[in-house]
Formats: sequence, C-alpha cells, structure tokens
Amino acid sequence: MRMRFRLRNVLIVTLVVCFTPLLWLSIFSNNGTSPYEEAMQKRFADLRDRLQFAESLNRQRENDLFILRKQFNYLVDQVGSNLTSNGSAIQRVPHIQQYLNNFTGLSSQDGLFLPGILAYLPHLSGHPEFTRPRYKLSEGKRNQVSVVFGIPTIKRSSISYLSKTLHSLVDGLDQTEKTDCLIVVFIAEPWDEKYVEEEGKRLKSEFPEEIKSGLIEVIAPPAGFYPNLNNLKESFGDDKQRVKWRTKQNLDFSFLMLYAKSRGVYYVQLEDDVISKSGYLSIIKSFTYQQKDNTWLLLEFSTLGFIGKLFRSADLPTVVEFFLMFYSDKPIDWLLDHLITVKVCNPEKNQAHCSRMKLGMRKRFKPSLFQHIGLKSSLDGKIQKLKDRAFGKNGLYRAHINPPAKLATSLKTYQTYTLAKAYVGETFFWSMAPTEGDIIDIILSPPIYLDRILFRTGSETHLDDRLRDASVQIEFEDEFDGRVDSSLPIKAGDRVPAQGFTIIALFDKNGLGERTLPSSTGKIKTVRIHCHSNSDNWLVVSEILIKPREVVKV
Repeated sequence: MRMRFRLRNVLIVTLVVCFTPLLWLSIFSNNGTSPYEEAMQKRFADLRDRLQFAESLNRQRENDLFILRKQFNYLVDQVGSNLTSNGSAIQRVPHIQQYLNNFTGLSSQDGLFLPGILAYLPHLSGHPEFTRPRYKLSEGKRNQVSVVFGIPTIKRSSISYLSKTLHSLVDGLDQTEKTDCLIVVFIAEPWDEKYVEEEGKRLKSEFPEEIKSGLIEVIAPPAGFYPNLNNLKESFGDDKQRVKWRTKQNLDFSFLMLYAKSRGVYYVQLEDDVISKSGYLSIIKSFTYQQKDNTWLLLEFSTLGFIGKLFRSADLPTVVEFFLMFYSDKPIDWLLDHLITVKVCNPEKNQAHCSRMKLGMRKRFKPSLFQHIGLKSSLDGKIQKLKDRAFGKNGLYRAHINPPAKLATSLKTYQTYTLAKAYVGETFFWSMAPTEGDIIDIILSPPIYLDRILFRTGSETHLDDRLRDASVQIEFEDEFDGRVDSSLPIKAGDRVPAQGFTIIALFDKNGLGERTLPSSTGKIKTVRIHCHSNSDNWLVVSEILIKPREVVKV
C-alpha cells in the first residue's frame, strides 16, 4: 500500500508539473500561435504520453504482484493442509503465522478477473519459459527510450534483406537519435535453433557497435510459445500453407509487441525488407507530438501493410489481446482494421461515416518514411512487388525539437510553408527568391548555450532552391562580453556580419550551413541566416537544428 500511495503522489506531482506551464501559457499568450506555444504543446504531448506509459508500467507491476499473491495463497493453503496433523509447528513461530495471514486476503474465488494470455494460448499454462525469448543478444539494455522499432524476420531461401534494412535505419540516425531509440530484431524461426544462432552471430559481427551500445537487440521466441499450426481451418480462399503462415505471423507480432511494450513510450512495427528516409526518428517524434488530441490509436508512416505503424506502448496490451482473440481467423492487417472499426464505427450509421471516424483513429503522415524493397515474400513462393508511391515525395524534411524562440524573416513566404512550421518540425519553409541583405532570425527566448547549429536548404524535389552565398551568424546575450574561443570565427572573406553578430559558418555548394560550437561559447541570443547576394531561385529550408548544450551542474 505504501508503494501505491507513493506512486500516486509521484503522478500528482507530475501532473502539476505538466499543467502549470500550460496554464501559464493560456493566460499570457496572444491569439496567434507562436513557435514557443508550438514547442510547449509538443512538450505537453510528450509528457502526456510518457505519463500514460508510466501508468501502463504500474498496471503491469500490479498484475505481477497479483499473480505472485495468488501463487503465495496456493502455497499457504498447501502448507496449512500439510500441517493439519501437527498444528503446533507454526504456532511455535507466531510471527510467521501472522506474516502468512497477511497474504490470504484475496483468492481467485473472491472476485472477478479478466482472462489473460492463457485464455487464448492455454498450452502455455505451467510453462513460463515459453513466454520468454529462447535466444537473446542484448548488451547495454535500454529502457524508457522514446521509440522502439520491432523488426520480425525469417529465413528466406537464397536471399536476405535484413542487413540492408538495418544499415538504412542506423545510417538514418544522428548521434543523439541513436541514444533515444531501440531496434529489436525478432528472428521468427522457433524450430530452427541453428539458424537463429548463426544469424545472431552474423548480426553481432556486422553491427558490433550498435549491439554493444544497446541500439540493436536480437531475440528469438521459443517453439513452445506456438500452438499446433497443422490443424488450422482454411478460410477466405487461403490454402493450408497460407493460413499457417498468416496465423504464425499474428503470433510473431504479438510476441514482439509484448516484449517491447515496457521498453519505450512508442512502438513502431517494421518489416525486414524496408529502407528508411534519413532523419525518420525526429520526424516520427515531431509528428506524434503534433497530435493535439489523445483519441488516436495508430499513426502510419507508410501506406503498405503493417510497415511503419506506430502505437503508444500503453495501448499495446489492448491491441495484442485483440490479435490473440482472432489470431487463427484473419490476417493481422485485417484484425487491426477490425479493432478500429469496433472502437469508432456506429452500426446505425453508413459506411462513409465509419470511414470518417476511422481517420481520427489512424492518422497518416505524408510523405512515407519507409519503402518496401523485398521481392520474395516471407511466404514461400510468393513474389511481392509492393512499392509505396508516396515514399520521398512532397519535399521531405527533417524535424527536430528546437528550443523556444521568436522568429523573424524578411523573405516572402509561399502559401502555408511558414518559418514557424519549419522550426517546430511540421513542414519545410518555402519562400520567394532571396535578395542581398535578406535575413532569417531565430531569437532564443531566453538566451541559452548552444552545442550545434544546422540549416539545410533545398530538397529532393527542389534541388535548386538552396542557399549558395549566405552565412550563419550568432549574437550573444547582452551580458556576454563577446570574447569567444579563437576557433569560433571563420575566414569569411569579404562577407561582413551585421553589427553585434559573428559569422560562424558559410553555406556550402549543397546548401548546408552548420557548425558545432566550442564549449567556451557563451549564451546566444540570436541565430541568423544572412543572404549576401541575389538568387535566381526560390528558397526551401528543409531542416533547422538548434541544439542546446547540456550544462553540467557542479
């Protein structure tokens, strides 16, 4: 009980901490939506989902305690029955009698209890070892990261796409992102222990740093987790081989989700034959934080099958239980659609109304962040030429969680592609052609120490809309005397900064302006892009990164 009261106190304090900034913001903000408000909304969404994640972990611990209590009650009953003929044995140690009595207040006959996994997979009863990975390659185990990526994989004849998938995922992360996610490779070959061992060794050899750091984990399920798959009923025109394949896939995904649900705030389902867009993790987090309501069940970052599907980890128990109810009846993507239908569709309304309601439960990000590359399906003999036509379209951008700031620019914005939306990671900034003297100002509120500044201009669909003759400049806070490390200024030629500013980087031929700042750099008040000549092309700013420095408190 003390633990429960302490947890409630922690939750109350967390809620106060979460809502106080939001209340302050609602009182003092103006009618418009500033970048600071956008940043606050994102942080609130992040705290809300992390609180739900913590509550789900608490429910899991309570369930674990309940199971232990039932097992202890059984032990007490057995001890009591065995000592009936010699009751004085426990009476000689009365404190043990009292201790045992404290655990006998609840039994399975005293109340109503929902079915667990044993209701759907009864063969697991008495075999807890069947609910744990049989094989596990894990170093530097990570918990409570932002996003867990689950990648189920099987043995394909003569070809494997897994290495290409993992290289694409790892290469698409920067150093900071690599510490805030987990990639779980699930080798779904429970009856081929030799293959599992060999694949684990191969991945450890190919990705030594990623496994050592805990970024990548490799697991495999025990064969005992799966029921007999040879006596399944054929349905929907599928032959026995396909029914067995889709049923096992449902169980594979369920095992993987249950394993991952306590490791991160969000869970993303991928496949072993996909590639990703660079910066995908920051975009996923930014899009997730933009969801102003809490009614969604699923965010989609690909249009294909079960690729790029994001769930809150707190929702995974409900999702997996639904899958297990009907694991032998339908494919998993159908079951997911049925779950959403059950949640929001009114049987008294028409199909159009149902479709509109489902859009609120499953929201799709455009353009897609993941592309399917495999030809050979995990089902033997099946060729699958699926391609996501939305992959990489519409001027893909990289999103970051930047510090609070006020924004200003002399450039003329095109349509709704505003600087404010680019700064908070909602889209890119698009403007008419820059001219000499045009600026973009990011006024940090309050001034802070910065570790890195990066601006990327141009995009895949607008290669020429980039800066070629421009500089990145900084202005220090008023109290700072302006003296900086000698390595900070650069040779800027005849490029003259504005009064009070220091040039720290020039844009290169690819439209990239970036700089990692020395640790001696003081607090920065303003970050500026300064155009030094006229341009014949418009401007796309596809990435803005203003990374605060972590100040170590002594």
